[in-house]
Amino acid sequence: SPQGRSKKTSRKHQRFMERRALLEQKGLLIPRGRLGSQTPVEGSEAHATLTKANGTAALRCGKAPKTKRVVSASLSPSASPDSIARHHSMLLSQGNGGTKKVRTSSLVLRPGKYVAIDCEMVGTGPQGRLSELARCSVVNYDGDVIYDKYVQPELPIVDYRTRWSGITKHHMKSAIPFKVAQAEILKILKDKIVVGHAIHNDFQALKYFHPKDRTRDTSQIPVLKQRAGLPIRATVSLKNLARQLLHKKIQVGCKGHSSVEDAQTAMELYRLVEVQWEKELAHSLPPRPPSPVTDPTADSSRYMDDQYWPIDLMASSL
Repeated sequence: SPQGRSKKTSRKHQRFMERRALLEQKGLLIPRGRLGSQTPVEGSEAHATLTKANGTAALRCGKAPKTKRVVSASLSPSASPDSIARHHSMLLSQGNGGTKKVRTSSLVLRPGKYVAIDCEMVGTGPQGRLSELARCSVVNYDGDVIYDKYVQPELPIVDYRTRWSGITKHHMKSAIPFKVAQAEILKILKDKIVVGHAIHNDFQALKYFHPKDRTRDTSQIPVLKQRAGLPIRATVSLKNLARQLLHKKIQVGCKGHSSVEDAQTAMELYRLVEVQWEKELAHSLPPRPPSPVTDPTADSSRYMDDQYWPIDLMASSL
Protein backbone atom coordinates (compact mmCIF):
# COMPACT_ATOMS: atom_id res chain seq x y z
CA SER A 1 0.00 0.00 0.00
CA PRO A 2 1.10 3.67 -0.41
CA GLN A 3 1.33 4.02 3.37
CA GLY A 4 3.65 0.99 3.58
CA ARG A 5 5.85 2.30 0.81
CA SER A 6 6.02 5.68 2.60
CA LYS A 7 7.17 4.07 5.86
CA LYS A 8 9.69 1.94 3.97
CA THR A 9 11.01 5.01 2.14
CA SER A 10 11.19 6.99 5.38
CA ARG A 11 13.22 4.27 7.11
CA LYS A 12 15.47 3.99 4.09
CA HIS A 13 16.00 7.77 4.02
CA GLN A 14 16.70 7.77 7.75
CA ARG A 15 19.38 5.08 7.35
CA PHE A 16 20.83 7.03 4.44
CA MET A 17 21.07 10.22 6.55
CA GLU A 18 22.69 8.32 9.44
CA ARG A 19 25.21 6.83 7.06
CA ARG A 20 25.91 10.25 5.55
CA ALA A 21 26.43 11.81 8.97
CA LEU A 22 28.92 9.05 9.88
CA LEU A 23 30.90 9.59 6.68
CA GLU A 24 30.96 13.36 7.26
CA GLN A 25 32.14 12.79 10.83
CA LYS A 26 35.01 10.64 9.60
CA GLY A 27 35.93 13.24 7.02
CA LEU A 28 35.18 10.97 4.08
CA LEU A 29 32.37 13.14 2.78
CA ILE A 30 32.13 16.93 2.36
CA PRO A 31 29.19 18.45 4.28
CA ARG A 32 26.46 19.84 2.09
CA GLY A 33 26.89 23.36 3.51
CA ARG A 34 30.45 23.55 2.10
CA LEU A 35 29.57 22.61 -1.48
CA GLY A 36 29.92 25.20 -4.23
CA SER A 37 26.19 25.48 -4.81
CA GLN A 38 24.19 27.91 -2.74
CA THR A 39 20.64 27.58 -1.56
CA PRO A 40 18.46 30.15 -3.29
CA VAL A 41 16.90 32.78 -1.06
CA GLU A 42 13.34 33.86 -1.71
CA GLY A 43 11.54 37.14 -1.29
CA SER A 44 13.29 40.14 0.19
CA GLU A 45 16.14 37.89 1.38
CA ALA A 46 17.29 37.60 -2.22
CA HIS A 47 19.12 40.90 -1.73
CA ALA A 48 22.70 40.95 -0.51
CA THR A 49 22.94 40.64 3.27
CA LEU A 50 26.05 41.18 5.31
CA THR A 51 26.84 39.39 8.55
CA LYS A 52 29.44 40.44 11.08
CA ALA A 53 31.99 37.70 11.69
CA ASN A 54 35.14 38.24 13.73
CA GLY A 55 34.80 41.97 13.28
CA THR A 56 34.67 41.83 9.45
CA ALA A 57 31.72 41.95 7.08
CA ALA A 58 31.14 38.69 5.21
CA LEU A 59 28.88 38.42 2.14
CA ARG A 60 26.17 35.77 2.56
CA CYS A 61 24.38 35.94 -0.77
CA GLY A 62 23.55 38.18 -3.67
CA LYS A 63 25.90 40.20 -5.84
CA ALA A 64 29.39 41.05 -4.65
CA PRO A 65 29.76 44.75 -3.82
CA LYS A 66 31.85 46.89 -6.10
CA THR A 67 35.27 47.63 -4.69
CA LYS A 68 36.09 51.31 -4.34
CA ARG A 69 39.35 52.64 -5.66
CA VAL A 70 41.37 53.81 -2.69
CA VAL A 71 44.59 55.78 -2.98
CA SER A 72 47.35 54.14 -0.98
CA ALA A 73 48.25 56.11 2.14
CA SER A 74 51.73 54.67 2.46
CA LEU A 75 54.82 56.22 0.96
CA SER A 76 58.25 54.96 1.83
CA PRO A 77 60.50 57.34 3.74
CA SER A 78 62.65 57.63 0.61
CA ALA A 79 59.76 58.43 -1.74
CA SER A 80 61.00 60.44 -4.70
CA PRO A 81 59.47 63.74 -5.87
CA ASP A 82 58.02 61.83 -8.84
CA SER A 83 56.09 59.54 -6.48
CA ILE A 84 54.86 62.51 -4.47
CA ALA A 85 53.74 64.32 -7.62
CA ARG A 86 51.88 61.26 -8.91
CA HIS A 87 49.85 61.17 -5.71
CA HIS A 88 49.18 64.89 -5.93
CA SER A 89 48.21 64.67 -9.61
CA MET A 90 45.81 61.80 -8.97
CA LEU A 91 44.09 63.69 -6.18
CA LEU A 92 44.09 66.91 -8.17
CA SER A 93 42.35 65.17 -11.08
CA GLN A 94 39.65 63.89 -8.72
CA GLY A 95 38.72 67.33 -7.38
CA ASN A 96 38.83 71.01 -8.07
CA GLY A 97 42.26 71.57 -6.55
CA GLY A 98 40.96 73.90 -3.84
CA THR A 99 42.18 74.27 -0.28
CA LYS A 100 40.13 71.31 0.91
CA LYS A 101 41.69 69.04 -1.71
CA VAL A 102 45.17 70.28 -0.78
CA ARG A 103 44.64 69.24 2.81
CA THR A 104 43.31 65.83 1.73
CA SER A 105 46.30 65.20 -0.51
CA SER A 106 48.76 65.85 2.28
CA LEU A 107 46.96 63.48 4.60
CA VAL A 108 47.42 60.79 1.99
CA LEU A 109 51.08 61.76 1.69
CA ARG A 110 51.74 61.22 5.38
CA PRO A 111 51.93 64.71 6.88
CA GLY A 112 54.38 63.42 9.50
CA LYS A 113 57.05 63.62 6.79
CA TYR A 114 56.70 67.42 6.57
CA VAL A 115 58.24 69.97 8.94
CA ALA A 116 58.93 73.70 8.76
CA ILE A 117 61.94 75.36 10.34
CA ASP A 118 63.06 78.86 11.22
CA CYS A 119 66.19 80.04 13.04
CA GLU A 120 67.15 83.28 14.75
CA MET A 121 70.79 84.36 14.68
CA VAL A 122 72.99 86.67 16.74
CA GLY A 123 76.22 88.39 15.77
CA THR A 124 79.63 86.99 16.80
CA GLY A 125 83.19 87.51 15.64
CA PRO A 126 84.75 90.84 14.56
CA GLN A 127 82.17 93.64 14.96
CA GLY A 128 79.43 90.98 15.28
CA ARG A 129 79.34 90.32 11.55
CA LEU A 130 79.38 86.54 11.88
CA SER A 131 75.89 85.03 12.24
CA GLU A 132 75.47 82.15 14.67
CA LEU A 133 72.43 80.17 15.77
CA ALA A 134 70.70 81.42 18.92
CA ARG A 135 67.21 79.93 18.58
CA CYS A 136 65.62 77.24 16.44
CA SER A 137 61.96 76.34 16.06
CA VAL A 138 60.47 73.40 14.16
CA VAL A 139 56.75 72.85 13.57
CA ASN A 140 54.87 69.95 12.01
CA TYR A 141 52.47 69.98 9.06
CA ASP A 142 49.63 71.30 11.24
CA GLY A 143 51.79 74.08 12.69
CA ASP A 144 52.23 72.48 16.09
CA VAL A 145 55.60 73.17 17.73
CA ILE A 146 57.79 70.08 18.00
CA TYR A 147 61.04 71.89 18.82
CA ASP A 148 61.84 75.35 20.18
CA LYS A 149 65.06 75.99 22.09
CA TYR A 150 67.56 78.76 22.64
CA VAL A 151 71.10 77.89 21.60
CA GLN A 152 74.42 79.13 22.97
CA PRO A 153 76.71 80.12 20.06
CA GLU A 154 80.20 78.67 19.91
CA LEU A 155 81.77 82.18 19.89
CA PRO A 156 81.02 85.01 22.34
CA ILE A 157 78.00 87.12 21.37
CA VAL A 158 78.92 90.62 20.20
CA ASP A 159 75.51 91.75 18.88
CA TYR A 160 72.22 90.22 20.05
CA ARG A 161 70.35 91.80 17.10
CA THR A 162 67.30 91.96 19.37
CA ARG A 163 65.35 94.19 16.98
CA TRP A 164 65.25 91.34 14.45
CA SER A 165 66.12 88.18 16.39
CA GLY A 166 64.18 88.89 19.57
CA ILE A 167 67.15 87.42 21.48
CA THR A 168 68.35 89.03 24.71
CA LYS A 169 70.98 88.20 27.29
CA HIS A 170 68.25 86.77 29.50
CA HIS A 171 67.41 84.06 26.93
CA MET A 172 70.97 82.76 26.98
CA LYS A 173 70.57 81.63 30.59
CA SER A 174 68.48 78.69 29.42
CA ALA A 175 70.36 78.10 26.16
CA ILE A 176 71.86 74.71 25.33
CA PRO A 177 75.26 74.16 23.63
CA PHE A 178 75.30 74.39 19.84
CA LYS A 179 76.50 70.80 19.34
CA VAL A 180 73.65 69.44 21.48
CA ALA A 181 71.05 71.51 19.64
CA GLN A 182 72.51 70.56 16.26
CA ALA A 183 72.25 66.84 17.03
CA GLU A 184 68.65 67.19 18.26
CA ILE A 185 67.52 69.24 15.26
CA LEU A 186 69.19 67.08 12.61
CA LYS A 187 67.54 64.03 14.12
CA ILE A 188 64.16 65.68 13.52
CA LEU A 189 65.02 66.75 9.96
CA LYS A 190 66.27 63.32 8.90
CA ASP A 191 64.20 61.85 6.03
CA LYS A 192 61.79 64.82 6.22
CA ILE A 193 60.62 67.29 3.62
CA VAL A 194 61.72 70.58 5.18
CA VAL A 195 59.86 73.83 4.52
CA GLY A 196 61.24 77.31 5.23
CA HIS A 197 61.70 80.83 3.88
CA ALA A 198 65.19 81.60 2.59
CA ILE A 199 65.96 78.31 4.22
CA HIS A 200 69.61 78.28 3.12
CA ASN A 201 70.30 80.77 5.92
CA ASP A 202 68.84 78.38 8.48
CA PHE A 203 70.88 75.44 7.17
CA GLN A 204 74.00 77.61 7.19
CA ALA A 205 73.43 78.50 10.84
CA LEU A 206 72.98 74.78 11.61
CA LYS A 207 76.14 73.98 9.61
CA TYR A 208 74.08 71.48 7.70
CA PHE A 209 73.07 70.69 4.12
CA HIS A 210 69.65 69.16 3.44
CA PRO A 211 68.96 67.28 0.15
CA LYS A 212 67.62 69.64 -2.49
CA ASP A 213 64.77 67.35 -3.52
CA ARG A 214 63.53 67.38 0.09
CA THR A 215 63.76 71.14 0.59
CA ARG A 216 60.84 73.53 0.01
CA ASP A 217 61.89 77.19 0.07
CA THR A 218 58.87 79.51 0.02
CA SER A 219 61.05 82.40 -1.14
CA GLN A 220 61.84 80.57 -4.38
CA ILE A 221 58.45 79.25 -5.48
CA PRO A 222 57.03 81.05 -8.56
CA VAL A 223 53.46 79.95 -7.77
CA LEU A 224 53.40 81.99 -4.57
CA LYS A 225 54.80 85.07 -6.31
CA GLN A 226 52.24 84.77 -9.08
CA ARG A 227 49.41 84.57 -6.56
CA ALA A 228 50.79 87.65 -4.83
CA GLY A 229 50.97 89.50 -8.17
CA LEU A 230 54.75 89.78 -8.03
CA PRO A 231 57.39 89.11 -10.73
CA ILE A 232 58.74 85.58 -10.64
CA ARG A 233 62.33 86.77 -10.12
CA ALA A 234 61.41 89.28 -7.42
CA THR A 235 62.87 88.91 -3.94
CA VAL A 236 59.91 88.68 -1.60
CA SER A 237 59.89 88.61 2.19
CA LEU A 238 57.93 86.23 4.37
CA LYS A 239 56.17 89.22 5.90
CA ASN A 240 54.85 90.43 2.54
CA LEU A 241 53.73 86.98 1.41
CA ALA A 242 51.88 86.45 4.69
CA ARG A 243 50.11 89.78 4.37
CA GLN A 244 49.06 89.34 0.74
CA LEU A 245 48.25 85.61 0.62
CA LEU A 246 47.35 84.69 4.20
CA HIS A 247 45.99 88.10 5.27
CA LYS A 248 47.96 87.97 8.51
CA LYS A 249 50.51 90.31 10.06
CA ILE A 250 53.81 88.92 11.30
CA GLN A 251 57.13 90.42 12.41
CA VAL A 252 55.47 93.53 13.80
CA GLY A 253 56.66 95.59 16.75
CA CYS A 254 60.17 96.19 18.03
CA LYS A 255 60.60 92.99 20.06
CA GLY A 256 61.99 91.05 17.11
CA HIS A 257 60.80 88.09 15.09
CA SER A 258 59.31 84.90 16.49
CA SER A 259 60.89 81.83 14.93
CA VAL A 260 57.80 79.80 15.84
CA GLU A 261 55.50 82.25 14.03
CA ASP A 262 57.78 82.37 11.00
CA ALA A 263 57.99 78.58 10.74
CA GLN A 264 54.20 78.26 11.02
CA THR A 265 53.72 80.93 8.34
CA ALA A 266 56.11 79.16 5.96
CA MET A 267 54.15 75.92 6.40
CA GLU A 268 50.86 77.74 5.74
CA LEU A 269 52.27 79.17 2.51
CA TYR A 270 53.50 75.77 1.44
CA ARG A 271 50.12 74.18 2.03
CA LEU A 272 48.46 76.94 0.03
CA VAL A 273 50.14 75.82 -3.22
CA GLU A 274 51.22 72.32 -2.22
CA VAL A 275 49.64 70.31 -5.03
CA GLN A 276 50.77 72.54 -7.89
CA TRP A 277 54.24 73.01 -6.41
CA GLU A 278 54.92 69.29 -6.01
CA LYS A 279 53.69 68.67 -9.53
CA GLU A 280 56.07 71.25 -10.99
CA LEU A 281 58.99 70.03 -8.87
CA ALA A 282 58.56 66.51 -10.21
CA HIS A 283 59.26 67.80 -13.73
CA SER A 284 62.13 70.09 -12.78
CA LEU A 285 64.17 67.88 -10.45
CA PRO A 286 66.36 65.15 -11.98
CA PRO A 287 65.26 61.55 -11.29
CA ARG A 288 66.95 59.67 -8.49
CA PRO A 289 69.31 56.82 -9.39
CA PRO A 290 67.69 53.35 -9.17
CA SER A 291 67.94 51.49 -5.90
CA PRO A 292 70.33 48.50 -5.87
CA VAL A 293 67.40 46.33 -4.85
CA THR A 294 65.28 47.28 -7.86
CA ASP A 295 68.17 47.62 -10.33
CA PRO A 296 67.83 44.71 -12.81
CA THR A 297 71.58 44.75 -13.46
CA ALA A 298 72.20 43.92 -9.82
CA ASP A 299 70.68 40.45 -10.10
CA SER A 300 72.82 38.10 -8.00
CA SER A 301 72.16 35.17 -10.37
CA ARG A 302 74.42 36.82 -12.97
CA TYR A 303 77.43 36.28 -10.74
CA MET A 304 77.08 32.51 -11.04
CA ASP A 305 78.46 32.77 -14.58
CA ASP A 306 82.01 31.55 -15.16
CA GLN A 307 83.24 35.02 -16.13
CA TYR A 308 82.82 36.21 -12.54
CA TRP A 309 84.84 33.37 -10.96
CA PRO A 310 88.64 33.63 -10.50
CA ILE A 311 90.60 31.43 -12.90
CA ASP A 312 92.72 29.80 -10.17
CA LEU A 313 89.60 28.89 -8.20
CA MET A 314 88.03 27.31 -11.27
CA ALA A 315 91.20 25.31 -11.95
CA SER A 316 91.37 23.99 -8.39
CA SER A 317 87.79 22.80 -8.56
CA LEU A 318 88.40 20.72 -11.71
